Amino acid sequence: MDQVPFYAVEAEGPDGGAAYWLKTEDGLRIRVGVWPEGGANGTVLLYPGRTEYIEKYGRAAVDLKERGFATLTIDWRGQGLADRMLKDRATGHVGTFEDYQHDVRAALKLAREMGLPEPYYLMAHSMGGVIGLRSLYEHLPVKAAIFSAPMWGINAPGFRKPLALGIANIAEALGFAHKRVPGTKEITYVLANPFEGNSLTTDPDMYAYMVRHAKVDGDMMLGGPSLHWLREAMQECGDLAARPAPDTPCVTHLGTDETIVLASAIHERMSDWDTGTLTIVPTARHEVLMETPPIRTAFYDAASALFQSHR
Repeated sequence: MDQVPFYAVEAEGPDGGAAYWLKTEDGLRIRVGVWPEGGANGTVLLYPGRTEYIEKYGRAAVDLKERGFATLTIDWRGQGLADRMLKDRATGHVGTFEDYQHDVRAALKLAREMGLPEPYYLMAHSMGGVIGLRSLYEHLPVKAAIFSAPMWGINAPGFRKPLALGIANIAEALGFAHKRVPGTKEITYVLANPFEGNSLTTDPDMYAYMVRHAKVDGDMMLGGPSLHWLREAMQECGDLAARPAPDTPCVTHLGTDETIVLASAIHERMSDWDTGTLTIVPTARHEVLMETPPIRTAFYDAASALFQSHR
């Protein structure tokens, strides 16, 4: 558990933040970030989305500290400064989606070794939402969960899911499943696209925040996913959708202008989550945690109310 490179200034998180290398059960090295201060009400396990990295959630850790929570977040395998499985660092890749649970267990072990205050709560965005849902089925010891635009289905504009899955299966059979999904780019989204017309946020300051991160360390950045990643992601979403909802108390926030994950899959999942509530956020795009100040405040207030009602 050695301290590792951590861009505290660019993260803009609370004082006392640090990052650590962790070795997973299957031998990969991941990076975990911790803001341990302010945890009178417990610790939030914050699961990032695809392409993301721990510094992106420095401002989130500030919002959580103000509400009495410490924060732990993760560079998932294949992104950030964690080990990547392809020589081409720009392509997002994973063996199977269940492999992310190795990262979950390593991070949870660190939380306990560091004595981060309990109870624990889950906050998960986008791809972190499908990893988090799997974690709940595997008895992640959290009292409640809040999701932001969870990737419980993939929005694949231009072709339907059976075709996308068929293409990915063919690529697997022909040995080029490590290639990037057609139409995606090598360069990370915020450097490839201007603020105007972006799919992530309506807040120019938060978009600039992400651009600054992309320029400070190119090794943290990630482009489009591999065809194998797409295949595994679709299978994981399908497998989890076939299960009844967990009994964990839950709130999910979904923007009206969501275009990256499949909104209908979120509506369907939440429709049978007896202990869950779906909150529709007017004008918000994919990154609810990176939206305008009023939207962010409402999200963190909802998280705090949920968490404190389940101690």
